[in-house]
Amino acid sequence: MGWPADVAASAHLFVDPAAGLADTVDVGGENGHHLARVLRLRVGEIVTAADGSGGWRPYRVAAVGADLMVRLDATAGPEREPVLIPALAVAFALTKGDKPELVVQKLTELGVDRIVPVVAERSVARLDPARAGTALERWRRIALEAARQCRRARLPVVEELRPLPELAGHPAVVVAERGGEAAAALGPPPGGELLVVVGPEGGLTGAEVEKLAPWARLGLGPYVLRAETAALASAAVLAAGRRPGAGC
Repeated sequence: MGWPADVAASAHLFVDPAAGLADTVDVGGENGHHLARVLRLRVGEIVTAADGSGGWRPYRVAAVGADLMVRLDATAGPEREPVLIPALAVAFALTKGDKPELVVQKLTELGVDRIVPVVAERSVARLDPARAGTALERWRRIALEAARQCRRARLPVVEELRPLPELAGHPAVVVAERGGEAAAALGPPPGGELLVVVGPEGGLTGAEVEKLAPWARLGLGPYVLRAETAALASAAVLAAGRRPGAGC
């Protein structure tokens, strides 16, 4: 087991899981263009490739074609990125503008396993089904690009926008709010996954929190944070306490 980020590579990419991490991989399309034209990789440079579910492998660039097809030859056997425990999910209330895109990008870089955009009572931003579908495609593309940049082998699951009450019933809901506990005080979550819930501008209502029946409340200091700051701070303090699971 090991981490792609441990390899002194010039780039990291994701391959089609159906094709697998073969000894030789031909990379075309958007990935080929990115390697050949954007990064301008040359024969002999090292890259890492992952399948999105934890498998990865180091490769050497063997050829760069005029058609932007890049041939990669494996330099070592397949590896598995360790699974970090507990699993970490962050549900963030939809906010205005491009802030959700920032949140998705940074949560991916912090290693969050599951990203759940929600609509709360005080959410100012609202999306109709068509716009929600377009936004989901954009968020998933941003997550892919961020995972490529930070060199993780597992892509986060970016879920569809949903109403906040649908999160009720999760065994380890953690509401981020002033006055909550320090991250170090939280024990192992029931069910193995922490689900951090961050409200919109104005926070969650008392009724919303009551319905969620949180397993714990996470404190992020004495100040009132912006919604996107709270989402990233929650992920950062909880991600720092995760460790590779035994036998992963």
